[in-house]
Amino acid sequence: MEPALRSPRRRRGPLAALALTASAALAGLGLGLPTAHAASVAHAGCGQPAQPDFGPNVRIFDPGMSRDRIQSQLDKDFETQKSTQTAQFASGRVAHLFKPGSYSVHDNVGFYTSVAGLGQNPGDVQITGDVTVDAFNESDQGSALQNFWRSAENMAVTPTSGDDRWAVSQAAPFRRMDIKGGLQLFPASYGYSSGGYIADTKVAGKTASVSQQQWYTRDSALGSWDGGVWNMVFSGTHGAPPNTFPTPPETTLATTPVSRDVPYLYVDGAGKFRVFRPALRTNASGPSWANGATPGDSVPISRFRVAKPGDKAADLNRSLAAGCSLFFTPGIYHLDQTLNVTNPDTTVLGIGYPTLVPDNGVDAMHIADTDGMRVKGVLFDAGTRNSNALLTVGKKGEHTDHAKNPISLQDVFFRIGGDLAGKATNSLVVNSDDTLVDHVWAWRADHGKAGTVGWTTNTADTGVLVNGDDVTATGLFVEHYQKFQVLWNGRRGKTIFFQNEMPYDVPNQGSWNSAPGTAGYAAYKVGDKVTSHEAWGLGSYCFFDTNPAVAAERAFEVPRNGGVRLHSLLTVSLNHRGTIKHVINDVGGVTPDGTKPVNVPHYP
Repeated sequence: MEPALRSPRRRRGPLAALALTASAALAGLGLGLPTAHAASVAHAGCGQPAQPDFGPNVRIFDPGMSRDRIQSQLDKDFETQKSTQTAQFASGRVAHLFKPGSYSVHDNVGFYTSVAGLGQNPGDVQITGDVTVDAFNESDQGSALQNFWRSAENMAVTPTSGDDRWAVSQAAPFRRMDIKGGLQLFPASYGYSSGGYIADTKVAGKTASVSQQQWYTRDSALGSWDGGVWNMVFSGTHGAPPNTFPTPPETTLATTPVSRDVPYLYVDGAGKFRVFRPALRTNASGPSWANGATPGDSVPISRFRVAKPGDKAADLNRSLAAGCSLFFTPGIYHLDQTLNVTNPDTTVLGIGYPTLVPDNGVDAMHIADTDGMRVKGVLFDAGTRNSNALLTVGKKGEHTDHAKNPISLQDVFFRIGGDLAGKATNSLVVNSDDTLVDHVWAWRADHGKAGTVGWTTNTADTGVLVNGDDVTATGLFVEHYQKFQVLWNGRRGKTIFFQNEMPYDVPNQGSWNSAPGTAGYAAYKVGDKVTSHEAWGLGSYCFFDTNPAVAAERAFEVPRNGGVRLHSLLTVSLNHRGTIKHVINDVGGVTPDGTKPVNVPHYP
């Protein structure tokens, strides 16, 4: 995504039932394993001391430290992670973790940086100052279009100017935040930005989007909202604007049908590290912590293997097989074998954008079709030999009911090219029923290091392939793949918010036709046999820069039946480089000049 390219703009088997019963009985123990298995974990070598070594890339601050000492470290990390030119595809990874208490600091957040409070609730860490993302670099030219891979979570912030600034694009979540003022989602220059995602957050004042082209806000509370370029979507958000798409382009659902807040690291009253795992919510509205605390259970850090760069895949797999969860610290992890996550209620949690790179053509991770798996905060980066899939969830054709304790994927990101000349046929394959896909950016890179990007270099067919039934996606960003960006074959799927760009580098029309006589590939295709599917707030953009004569027949392709319904759809041709002929099936006109959207409020 280049700054110059944008204008404003069921069933349950007996084993599964037994696992759920055991999980409920052992909620206090964390992993939800049968008693004998849970007892054996303590001897499996995965346990950590109450004060574990998180490695050299994790900064842990406490209120007893001087303000100058903390600020000096924040500034040093920012200078290292700041540059769009040199840090965007570098190896630096870092996490800033604040123990409960009060601080007076300003944290400018650069690439691959996670900032988080270590309280059990956002108010346990009070920042008087700012947690800021802006168009920091002269090379950005006032644009925030490449402000990727950074996060803020689980803190209360009282902004020094009255407004905090979080001017980001993709893969930059803002979660469990309590902003005691306003929130500005645009750069101070008022340049373009292409975000973004907020969840489980309270903003006392106005949230202003201004130059943000699209944004999704879930299970939050806002004092007010102002602005919208193309596609602003809200679900379960108090203070959200009314549903007015396309003028202004705001789509609002009163509740989120099913959601779950992310697992997160915290320090308990005794000073011990634990991981909190929030409970499932249905028809949610407002932050999960609004009434004092987020419901859920707590896992001691002793139930995790704390992984560090250099750890071998075989060792990580032995820990997983023994019943350990995984806590990935910041860094890059090369995998010469697939990580297999098989035990119920296993948590895979990353901070500081830990990056998993599959070597030798293996898949990076497989998750078994079992209850309660959670993956959060991990970046999958394709290796130079083709992987069939970077992350696969479940086994195709096994329809086990996980509705009461689903698998959840949150802040899970995928990259094909940019840093490496990566290759993967699919990025994410979801076979398990009831899976929650909550904030995913699957990106086939359109820019990066020399030799890592090109039509025959960073090859990738599909970003997200869904075969499971009753899968829900909240905040789905998928860009630049070479065939269908999203292919949804499962029944009764739901998507709330979808952002897409078609591939920039299609060489010619003859190399990019989904069928004889059908130009291009739809960005979002619902399988021909699907009879029930619903989605809200979907935008697809084209920028066929290599060959502006290229066209796509349609952005959205779905079966023509009353059970498949899509709401608030749009297409845009960025700077009129190529065209999309229809929005959905044969409905909606060709994208015009002037970077103007073509809108379809409802289909059918």
